[in-house]
Amino acid sequence: MARHIDLNCDMAESFGVYTLGNDAAIMPLISSANIACGFHAGDPHVMFRSITWARDHGVGVGAHPGYPDMLGFGRRSMPLTPREVYEITSYQIGAFLGVARAMGANPTHVKIHGAMYNDAARNRSLAEALAQATRDVDSSLVFVGLAGSCMITAAEAFGLTTASEVFADRGYQADGTLVPRTHPMALHSDTDVAVRQVLQMVERGTVTAITGEEVPVRADSVCLHGDGDHAVEFAAAIRQTLADRSIAVKGFGRGD
Repeated sequence: MARHIDLNCDMAESFGVYTLGNDAAIMPLISSANIACGFHAGDPHVMFRSITWARDHGVGVGAHPGYPDMLGFGRRSMPLTPREVYEITSYQIGAFLGVARAMGANPTHVKIHGAMYNDAARNRSLAEALAQATRDVDSSLVFVGLAGSCMITAAEAFGLTTASEVFADRGYQADGTLVPRTHPMALHSDTDVAVRQVLQMVERGTVTAITGEEVPVRADSVCLHGDGDHAVEFAAAIRQTLADRSIAVKGFGRGD
């Protein structure tokens, strides 16, 4: 059973005068923040502000690249070639690194967003494009990918350190992939359900699919979605429950 776990959250997804999520309230409760890079959400001001909050709370920061689809929040698949995915991912990681280093923050990881994440979990060519982009821009960054998917094996093949990611607030299918957001059981709204799912994944190494099967998963990092209606409540409850079980919350590279 894991005695420590990373707790990450997708953040910096506001834009201009539009606010999405509650980054300031969530930041003290997590160990890693995934910073939107301006393609699916976010802008330079939001990136600087969110990375400042993360730095002030000792939270690790990572790039959160997605498809160039701000209208659809990056949650719509796009028919891009692997080369195009490589190029847009390299660009976004580079932008993130520039802001993070200007703020004196220590970049720790890359975690892909939305539809590009889900597509790459099933498509080895896209997974390789993402892994290659990460390696070519900064090979020291941990590559965070869906547990049990080809994202992990592709990143390992490119020599990257990987972290297998599980989700507190999402339903699972029997093949270990996430339930599509169009499905009524895609998102958890009950805090107790989310907490139980996290404990099962962290302590037992399994997750229960919506069809009832127990699916093996490796849990190196637990994700919350910062734009979720219950994100702050979920983060606080999960953090407290892990503490009650003597499971420390630690970001990447923070030791055993």
